[in-house]
Amino acid sequence: MFTRILIANRGEIACRIIRSCRRLGIHSVAVYSEADAKARHVRLADEAFCIGPAASRESYLRADRIIEAARAAGAQAIHPGYGFLSENEAFAEACAAAGIVFIGPPVAAIRAMGSKSAAKSLMEKAGVPLVPGYHGDEQSPAFLRAQAEGIGYPVLIKAAAGGGGKGMRVVERDADFDAALASCQREASASFGDQHVLIEKYLTSPRHIEIQVFGDTHGEVIHLNERDCSAQRRHQKVVEEAPAPGMDPARRVAMGKAACDAARAVGYVGAGTVEFIVDADGSFYFMEMNTRLQVEHPVTEMITGLDLVEWQLRIASGERLPLTQDEVPLRGHSIEVRVYAEEPEKDFLPSIGTLVHFSPPVESSALRIDTGVEQGDAISPYYDPMIAKLIVHDDTRERAIERLLLALRSFRIVGVGNNLGFLARLIDHPVFRAGEVDTGLIARESERLLKPPATVPDAVFIAAALRIVTSDANRLIADANASTDPRSPWSATDGWRLNGALERPLEFRYGEQERRVTVTRRGKGWLIDGVAVQVESDDEHGIRCRIGDRTASYVAIPFGERMHVFDGNAHYALDVIDRLAHAGEDDHPQGGLVAAMPGRIIALLAEPGVTVDKDAPLLVMEAMKMEYTVRAPAKGVVKGFHYQVGDQVADGATLVDFEAAA
Repeated sequence: MFTRILIANRGEIACRIIRSCRRLGIHSVAVYSEADAKARHVRLADEAFCIGPAASRESYLRADRIIEAARAAGAQAIHPGYGFLSENEAFAEACAAAGIVFIGPPVAAIRAMGSKSAAKSLMEKAGVPLVPGYHGDEQSPAFLRAQAEGIGYPVLIKAAAGGGGKGMRVVERDADFDAALASCQREASASFGDQHVLIEKYLTSPRHIEIQVFGDTHGEVIHLNERDCSAQRRHQKVVEEAPAPGMDPARRVAMGKAACDAARAVGYVGAGTVEFIVDADGSFYFMEMNTRLQVEHPVTEMITGLDLVEWQLRIASGERLPLTQDEVPLRGHSIEVRVYAEEPEKDFLPSIGTLVHFSPPVESSALRIDTGVEQGDAISPYYDPMIAKLIVHDDTRERAIERLLLALRSFRIVGVGNNLGFLARLIDHPVFRAGEVDTGLIARESERLLKPPATVPDAVFIAAALRIVTSDANRLIADANASTDPRSPWSATDGWRLNGALERPLEFRYGEQERRVTVTRRGKGWLIDGVAVQVESDDEHGIRCRIGDRTASYVAIPFGERMHVFDGNAHYALDVIDRLAHAGEDDHPQGGLVAAMPGRIIALLAEPGVTVDKDAPLLVMEAMKMEYTVRAPAKGVVKGFHYQVGDQVADGATLVDFEAAA
């Protein structure tokens, strides 16, 4: 077994590997970019090396700097995690040349599976079923369009070197093909340095089921059961669970055999995932093989009780597989959700900022949090916006769903937008509960899933008002205690007034809903909109109060001009309205469309001076590894662009001068 390992990654996967190293007594070495100097994985590791500036191409994608750090640390092996260089055959070759073990499959296996086109040809020879499509080298737009017509719409354009949903587009009709192809090629080139694509028949209501495989250097290959990853948006997985709902033993055996056949066909060693698309009739087809550990590996660990990182380390050091196929456990049900810094109601636009409040649920044997951040850390624009993975386990799927809902509703994040509410609505959707999810569920049910609650319960406004007045009262008490003359009337903290009770009006807004709340001090308690409110406890865990004749608990956290209230079922971000602070401001600014985050302009889609309809695409930005289209907010005239293709833009930069029609 190795004694010193370098982890060539960041975030939650780096922290995950460090945890296994610590348990096994292995010295962990982290690498980090300048943007990650204070990151959690750097704090947790035994040793750390800076490898370059924030941009991943200057740090986490620099194989030479990573190998240099490994040599300096005396590391015997490098674990690439997933993403970045994890499936890069040149990096694996460079490790071998440096005499450092690459904890992953052989270079030949990476090469064979690195191109989706080549992999499908290989799988066809191995007898693994394939989706009808074109996987060849000819890449001219006219030829690819002809292939799509021959396959029959809808088709899926997919980056041959891709993964993670990047460089993928569904095309419903011939008229949309060229634009979708160009977008795929741009995204594939930016993400993988290769714009080669393949075309496949798009199954309209498929499930996405993958098989975790492991091979050792002694020729043995087994699988560790399946995972269902059908709940997706933009071809990116949102929820993963194991075992797959409705999976019968015979199909598990058939899919497991096909996955192992695929692994044997390339002489596979280590952890890998063979992904299948499953049609409504139960037919399954090979999609791709990911030659690395997957983001969703924790659900497999939960149902098997195994540490897959430990397996990787042992196999890379030459040991045999710890179990035979018949010995692989399958117990209970596990579900994982990916908690992202994003705003689902704004087309999943990523969010950047500081985690001013980060309070995940308490971990246990049935609940696990994999994260690369802590309270006070920043979500930067340079990397994937994942905040954490939340994983639960229970005896049955139904109990696992209830456990997950409880965990999501107790997870509190303030400082960046997040998808916790969206995830709770998805998990609680009757189709998900019934185990009938296909890859189109989120798109079909977007109206129901993406929008937060339309109205706020009265008690939430009361909790927000209570937080404001109790915070002010506590501040007055602290000032009075610090006073040199505590008997002065100016040090009074009971809200006494000569001619009546102290009344304080407060105003809040939630979407289109506005609410004025009147707070009156009454003895040691409060009267809020005529309802008696008494604070029972007030600490870092929240306010426990008696509202009328019932007792309730809330967490209310001020941030900027908002009060974030968590009531145990939902998170409400209330705007605190200060009429005087914003007097004279224009409620309807005109003229410019601004960047929602830092990024790069990759396409201009309109001509200056032309009139466009509402929602017409104006330009395309690349930010946080994804493409985002800026659209016209109304019918109007594009007056001009402030940036050209290739330009970097800052958060809040004006991109387009736009004049709405009268």
